[in-house]
Amino acid sequence: MPRLPFESRHMTQNSPVPTILIVDDDEGHAILIRENLLGAGLQNRIEHFCDGQVILDFFAQRRQDEKSETYLVLLDIRMPKVDGIEVLRRLKADPEFGKLPVIMLTTTDDSREVERCYELGCNGYIQKPVDYDRFAEAIHRLGLFVPLLLVPAVSTR
Repeated sequence: MPRLPFESRHMTQNSPVPTILIVDDDEGHAILIRENLLGAGLQNRIEHFCDGQVILDFFAQRRQDEKSETYLVLLDIRMPKVDGIEVLRRLKADPEFGKLPVIMLTTTDDSREVERCYELGCNGYIQKPVDYDRFAEAIHRLGLFVPLLLVPAVSTR
């Protein structure tokens, strides 16, 4: 039987749960994101990457792997080395990783930047509120939404 192109933990008992990749240079934000996703009941593996170059290196390494995996990328825009818009551009232009769901999660609310991210293929754009409680609530709500996503598997075979 052929494999379905989209997988979700709600489709079958054996479907993989997507690994959530937080790409944010602010360690405090990354911890807050992780805690609130877990607080929403997610049991996904969560990994943190401190800049855009590190996540690009991570995906370059995935090309060497002989397995399929699912990922959801939560991507900040303003980061050292390679910014989030460039990471988004490269991922979405790549035939192997272009279907990865990428949600921009950033303090930037510039409408031109929001539009640019959507033009490059982001799947969502969430502004990080400056207020701690509002930020925590926004991430908690995202965590409630994640289990509803059907995430395509990345296969480099």
